Amino acid sequence: MLQHATWLPLILAPLGFAGVAWVTRRFFAGAEGSGIPQTIHALQPESEADAARLMRPHVAIGRILLAAAGLFCGGSIGREGPTVHVGAAIAYGFGRWLPHGQSAVQRRVLILAGGAAGVAAAFNTPLAGIVFAIEELSRSFEERASGVVLTTVVLAGILAIAMAGDYTYFGQPVVADSAHRLSLGALAVAVLSGVAGGVFSRLIIAGAGGVSRVLGHLRRDRHTLFALVCGALVAVIGTLMNGLTYGGGYAEARSILESNVHLPWFYAPARALSTWLSFVSGMPCGLFAPALSTGAGLGQTVADLLGQPTAVPFAILGMCGYLAAVTQAPLTSLVIVMEMTAQHGMVFPLAITVIVATAFSRLLSPPLYRTLSERFA
Repeated sequence: MLQHATWLPLILAPLGFAGVAWVTRRFFAGAEGSGIPQTIHALQPESEADAARLMRPHVAIGRILLAAAGLFCGGSIGREGPTVHVGAAIAYGFGRWLPHGQSAVQRRVLILAGGAAGVAAAFNTPLAGIVFAIEELSRSFEERASGVVLTTVVLAGILAIAMAGDYTYFGQPVVADSAHRLSLGALAVAVLSGVAGGVFSRLIIAGAGGVSRVLGHLRRDRHTLFALVCGALVAVIGTLMNGLTYGGGYAEARSILESNVHLPWFYAPARALSTWLSFVSGMPCGLFAPALSTGAGLGQTVADLLGQPTAVPFAILGMCGYLAAVTQAPLTSLVIVMEMTAQHGMVFPLAITVIVATAFSRLLSPPLYRTLSERFA
């Protein structure tokens, strides 16, 4: 569509954002936002009634359709948060068929397994799905849950490979052996991505609660109008960026990693702003994919400032560091980026990057998904 009418997003995005936000609130309450906070809340022992409401089949179906609609309208959103929620809802639904009913422990195990399988199937990263279940969803790994989670993740991974083939999400970028060692450039990426990710996480939390009385009033009482304004701003940013900030950012990140394409230095802040606007508009909105793309842009910027001949290793470090800073889940970020790029040789600089980035993020923001989960409750 952009090839035929570059002005079309200026109409489609505002109307689309408003429509998606209205339909979400009117017919699919609980499908808004990431989906990971809803899943975390449903895991709590005291949330049985909320879990039954949040994990209803029609909420999962609505999240799939509305997230696709949001992408079609130019939203800077990912699919992984919605996929976690959808996976958890599917597993929870099967729990109703248990012969002796569903206990609180079984409910928790099924939701945990479904959420982990969602991450594994979305990106063909089975190990990351397991780590995500331990680090972010449950913060522990009970013995009785381990077998169910592992089995569900393996089966989801097999099905995903059968449908989409065995692939590495971001291909296999070529990285020199020198990138396997820690350098001052890697530390610079870690600090920059940590600060940027911490600020972004703080803004997401503030946006969810209303950064001001006026904004809070608009989001609560004029949510359709507010979403329309958010869509208009996303369209303006996308038009000024020649379409680089629409969608999840997969193509832009992969262009840096595989083709060493140099995007403008302001790509990363523009992508982050579009993601924030998409999230606070009230549509179903995953953050992993846009965060990875933003991190790749930050890493490229550092490489350009340092005069490096290639930005690929810096982009990989930026992806890992920025995702760790946004989610404050360093182990998940380390594993998911290594699985997505097949760069196991970079494990040492990647590990240092996630540690430093998470430390800086924690100075600036509370944990994103846990905080949103508490506010959601």
